[in-house]
Amino acid sequence: MAHDSTKRPLKIIAGADSFGCNLKDTLLSQLRALNIDVEDLGTDKYYSVGEEIGRRVSQAANNNPAVETRGLVACGTGVGVAIFANKFPGVYAATCLNLDEARNARSINNCNVLAVSGMNTTPEVAAEVLKTFLETPFRSPCPASGSNPWPDEIDQFLENSVTEMSKIGTLGPKLENGERGESGTCNLCSLVKDREFKPVEIMPGGSMTIVRESPTSAFVKFTAGSVEPAHHHTFGHDLVVLKGSKRVWNLSKGKKYDLGVGDYLFTPAGDVHRVKYLEDTEFFLKWEGQWDLVFDEDHAAANAAIDKEKES
Repeated sequence: MAHDSTKRPLKIIAGADSFGCNLKDTLLSQLRALNIDVEDLGTDKYYSVGEEIGRRVSQAANNNPAVETRGLVACGTGVGVAIFANKFPGVYAATCLNLDEARNARSINNCNVLAVSGMNTTPEVAAEVLKTFLETPFRSPCPASGSNPWPDEIDQFLENSVTEMSKIGTLGPKLENGERGESGTCNLCSLVKDREFKPVEIMPGGSMTIVRESPTSAFVKFTAGSVEPAHHHTFGHDLVVLKGSKRVWNLSKGKKYDLGVGDYLFTPAGDVHRVKYLEDTEFFLKWEGQWDLVFDEDHAAANAAIDKEKES
């Protein structure tokens, strides 16, 4: 089977959720019968397995360029896993329910992660979709081209598109003169670009921008060294750190958490907690209701408590 025009060895990383695991196992048998190297990540929640396969395929392009690494992922619809796989640079995941979609996805989009539907695709059709995914080269004739070779203009556009797509998130927005701005991220890729952060007067060093109210979502920033005195909220809140690091003392439960980029913490309603920002920090917060805050100590008491802990 001619699965790679560059003749590199092919490896497939596969996984599924509970709705797609049977179809995934069937397709893995097909791949093994073709002597294709397969790594099976097994069964997990659709977002987890889609994200992990996207991460692995993205990393493989840099870590092992001598091998072409593609992904195969299955869930009930094939949509959720594709969305999460596409979070990573250089990953082009497409949900394909029939042969034409697989040919188009490979020819036009250089699809390197095939997502299939365990609920809507029979094993027989899925086997043909997989075969097409393996055999169709990028920029080859496909149903979208009327099964004819692409005109030179479109063929050149497709050839350049992969390089351009890999730059998403690394360049500033296009200016009127066609040049790129100085911003390190494009408008599409930055959820907080151009948002106005307003100081939180009762929390020196802090600022926030509320993006939704009741239930409330907000992006929050604190400068290094800032302290949130012990306080509590009427509603529980979820927190994900986007930049920097912080230390949280849950005084109600007697626990301490050191959080860095990507870490998550849920604080239940009414739990008294104190926070110290170890460096400039940004995070996303989601409250179960409206935003409120009740102090349980002042800044002087908070700093004294933190200093006492350092000495002990």
